[in-house]
Amino acid sequence: MYDAERRDALAANLAQVHERIDRACAAAGRDRDEVTLIAVTKFFPVSDVEHLAALGVTDMGENRDQEAGAKFAEIPAQIREQLTVHFIGQLQSNKASHVVGYADVVQSVDRAKIARALDRAALAQERTLDVLVQVDLSGATGRGGVAPAEARALADRVAEAEALRLRGVMAVAPLGADPAEAFARLAEVAGAIRADHPEADQLSAGMSGDLEQAVAAGATHLRVGSAILGSRPTAR
Repeated sequence: MYDAERRDALAANLAQVHERIDRACAAAGRDRDEVTLIAVTKFFPVSDVEHLAALGVTDMGENRDQEAGAKFAEIPAQIREQLTVHFIGQLQSNKASHVVGYADVVQSVDRAKIARALDRAALAQERTLDVLVQVDLSGATGRGGVAPAEARALADRVAEAEALRLRGVMAVAPLGADPAEAFARLAEVAGAIRADHPEADQLSAGMSGDLEQAVAAGATHLRVGSAILGSRPTAR
């Protein structure tokens, strides 16, 4: 596909996603400005990031550290400075320093060890890093996230860190479950954390297939990939 054709395809898909968000906000009685769209660009090339930036997308999401680091190193400085890069994948503590080098937000803090590693890395790089506590709504092992009952304590640990700024919570709806019920549970966890930390007002939930339910539950950030970029390419 020629670049112009790709740009036009992305523009059409993006318009449809914005229409869905508009309708969801109207149905929920929410202000559209309360909801930020994050385009998840995993496995997609730098050129797609540049097209989306030109189309007004300011937030990009990645969940593979090696790919993300290389990708955003290629982005021209005048484009990169307009973007907020969200790392949304499971993170190992030995990768923390690398992720802090390119990410503006880490949405997948699910244990104190990760928080400590990110804090050390941010201190070493003399910066403050925004983070979200990832909550596991499935109870399954291996998918990442802290148990809902333990999320408040983890949020406290993050808030105590010198170079981390607690911004809220993130979760993925469990496969096969009703996303509305899952996101309602997440909203309860978010409310409990916000009662202790008023600045932690972000709720990252919802993807291509369930963004409407996320908006209804109070999501402030939607992580949308395939509905914007199409079917994911084969991993490189």
